Amino acid sequence: MSPSLPIAAPARHSHHHHHAAEAGPLSSSYLATSPLAQEILIRDIAECSTDSEAEYDDAPDSDSDADESRPLHGHHEPRQRSASMAFHPSGIAYGTPCLAVAPQAPHPAPPVPREVEESRNAERSLLRDNHFLPPKHRRTGDEGTLRRVYRRIFSTKVRDPSLDDAFADTHTDLIYAKAVETTPLLEHDYEVGLPTPDSDEEHNRWETAVAANVIKTTWQREAKTLVQYSAPLIVAFLLHYSVTIGSVLTVGRIGMVELGAVNLATMTASITCYVPIQGLATCLDTLCAQAYGSGHKHLVGLQAQRMTYLLWLLIPPIGFLWYFSEPILASVVPDPETASLAALYLRILIFGIPGVAAFESGKRFVQAQGLFHATTYALLIAAPLSFLMNWFFVWKLGWHFAGAATAMAVTQNLLPLLLVLYVYFIEGSECWKGFSKRAFYNWGPMVKLALPGMIMIEAQFSVLEILTIAAGQFGTANLAAQSVLVTTTSTAFNIPFPLAIAASTRVANLIGARLVGAARTSAKVALAAGCVVGLFNLTVLSTFRHSIPLIFTSDPTVAAIVAQAMTVCAVLQIFDALAAVSHGLLRGLGRQSVGGYANLFSYYFVALPVSLGTGFWMGWKLVGLWFGLTAGLAVVTAIELVYLFRIDWETAVDQAEARMRSDANHEGEAK
Repeated sequence: MSPSLPIAAPARHSHHHHHAAEAGPLSSSYLATSPLAQEILIRDIAECSTDSEAEYDDAPDSDSDADESRPLHGHHEPRQRSASMAFHPSGIAYGTPCLAVAPQAPHPAPPVPREVEESRNAERSLLRDNHFLPPKHRRTGDEGTLRRVYRRIFSTKVRDPSLDDAFADTHTDLIYAKAVETTPLLEHDYEVGLPTPDSDEEHNRWETAVAANVIKTTWQREAKTLVQYSAPLIVAFLLHYSVTIGSVLTVGRIGMVELGAVNLATMTASITCYVPIQGLATCLDTLCAQAYGSGHKHLVGLQAQRMTYLLWLLIPPIGFLWYFSEPILASVVPDPETASLAALYLRILIFGIPGVAAFESGKRFVQAQGLFHATTYALLIAAPLSFLMNWFFVWKLGWHFAGAATAMAVTQNLLPLLLVLYVYFIEGSECWKGFSKRAFYNWGPMVKLALPGMIMIEAQFSVLEILTIAAGQFGTANLAAQSVLVTTTSTAFNIPFPLAIAASTRVANLIGARLVGAARTSAKVALAAGCVVGLFNLTVLSTFRHSIPLIFTSDPTVAAIVAQAMTVCAVLQIFDALAAVSHGLLRGLGRQSVGGYANLFSYYFVALPVSLGTGFWMGWKLVGLWFGLTAGLAVVTAIELVYLFRIDWETAVDQAEARMRSDANHEGEAK
């Protein structure tokens, strides 16, 4: 439930689509997109095919068998749906607003080769867990007691009481044959150390085992998978948000008024610029990935160019609003000095808007190619530099409050430049064929595709701006305390939010493979993990409620207000984590609209009225505002959990297949 500045991006490798196809049949949801997205890409392909400009002479790449006449997705007939786990929800980007509802791509996007390989590895792991493939590592002699206890507790193997573990590991072919009721492939026992079956045989075993409904999973396997999926994301999200933390830490040392002003300016910038830009850019999650998956790699760069120019058109009106924002801010906060400083911060941030827009497009450009780590590398450089720039501008040059805004604006422009350097010198340049006048055409369908994502994110984020303005009505000290609370809860949210992304991916994978029982197990493990993370955050915030504010400010009044409200924020962590994970599971089930409407209802009809009522009418002030948010998250958590526990998972699988068939039909119509 936390806001975040627009400084970061997502996380994935580059090969051609036909290589991905060779890895195994893909779910049809990967090979199709919406009619609107089809329209955009088909127009671009048609225009480029008649374009005599040299920039497109070699598109698609010469090392591929793709050509302009082949169908958009590289195959002539819709494939028979397989039980492949190669299904990966798109639209996740480091730096998106940290709300309980993560912004989603409007439509599914095709996989990149790395995702396909990861899915194959996941299938292989489940086959080994069920003793349908030989183990990766040979057991060594007699195991010690500790080793046996460890294996007993943490082993991911599916246990059969009638079989000894050692026997199961050395007779995988016999167990597989018995499970699926087929003739053993080998006449002799399959001994440990013999080569693992080739990829075709592995795929056949997977398909057969899924069809026989004998694939099971364990809580250990699901816990291990969730950790593997979420750990890199947690690091990247925290790295991203450290840029915001650096600015707040610096400003907090200047004074109480400055700390309140930076919170007001940040929330105003988010609601009027950063959130709309991020919302509009979500359509690239579909368009860039679809262009890459179709084999027309040059269109990835074209789509990114087009979105960047579209976003840059927002600079004049936003810049005008920010430059003359002081009268507007003065009308909503009682302290004129706070309004004046916030307006100053916004005027300096105008210079960072071009970088924000370019970075939102750039991170989708690399993400479509599977280069998620490119943004992480950019952050590894930019985040430490942002701390250094805060010190240099604020203290060394003596620019004080204006120096913190300057450091933020410079960092915002540095990030896209670092991405460009990564693409130019390391990898990703194959999708860039230079600047093109084509980027100034075909904007209408892109805008139509982008608007829904922007509206949903904007509607959710507006509540936080309203509560920030409300906090300003209680005085400068409360507004400064609000800045500390928002920063603290946003940082805490960067743990359950990546966990929710991991849960969404895993459940979608299992649902796509019709492994209903395994999907249920994974969902239970994810909810348990959400509880653990929520309790961890609650413990940290409640235990250090008097110490945390002193990190941000030395003002005793502000520290006392923060410590008082931190108790409520600590309780909020339980609901924040569970709401995030629950909505992640709903996304994995294809029911994200349920969570979206539940969140909008809870924010506007529960959180906002309760916050304003307890804050003003009951006189609880800042504690009341956060109590209302906690109540709203409790409601949305209850709604989503009840829905998850009552949902028919078999029906969810059938509906997922229906959506895949619908996508395939749209694809056929587009051809």
